[in-house]
Amino acid sequence: MNLFSRAYHSSLGKKYVMAITGLLLFLFVIVHMAGNLQVYLGREAMNTYAALLASKPALLWTARVGLLIITMLHIISALQLAAENRAARPQNYAEGKPIATFASRTILVSGLIIFAFIVYHLMHFTLGVTNPDFADLQDPLGQHDVYQMVVEGFRNPYVSVFYIVSMGLLCLHLSHGVSSLFQSLGIRRKTTVASFNRFAQVSAFVIFVGNCSIPIAIMSGYVR
Repeated sequence: MNLFSRAYHSSLGKKYVMAITGLLLFLFVIVHMAGNLQVYLGREAMNTYAALLASKPALLWTARVGLLIITMLHIISALQLAAENRAARPQNYAEGKPIATFASRTILVSGLIIFAFIVYHLMHFTLGVTNPDFADLQDPLGQHDVYQMVVEGFRNPYVSVFYIVSMGLLCLHLSHGVSSLFQSLGIRRKTTVASFNRFAQVSAFVIFVGNCSIPIAIMSGYVR
């Protein structure tokens, strides 16, 4: 424990924590999107998938708690690194300021806004705080009607717009963060920077299109 504590309290240790947790969260986003896209397969397919997950509550809640811990570690390490970077460079650059993209300049702010979105998203669909009536929805097979829950949720234009904006911020975050995490892990080299940057940008674009297609399809009446 002391060894871990000493390692974490170094800047390098925090970078590793942020990179590893970032990679795990990136993989979760992809898996979560794949699950959500089952809305295009229809009510039965999506509800059967949801029922399968619900049938393993111990595994499901272990995954949820694990994701919460990973998310908190990612945020805490990011905030601590940002504070250390500001302390190490108390004055603004006079000349030769490094070139930074909009995504890299706003990565901390976008990350915090994304966290706020995650809290609302959980309250909306998972915990039933904002819409407790969703918990009573059932399909003809007597399963929780997750399909109808998603449709009803995104029929609200305010919810859909908030979701789309949040996905935009998430993918802006990923477009820089995914490439940076490989650098922190020592995988990205000068010769492969362009390739990793392109991978991050393409991945972010695919995730944005995939996730945002769902509320758009529902609001347009394609999915009902």
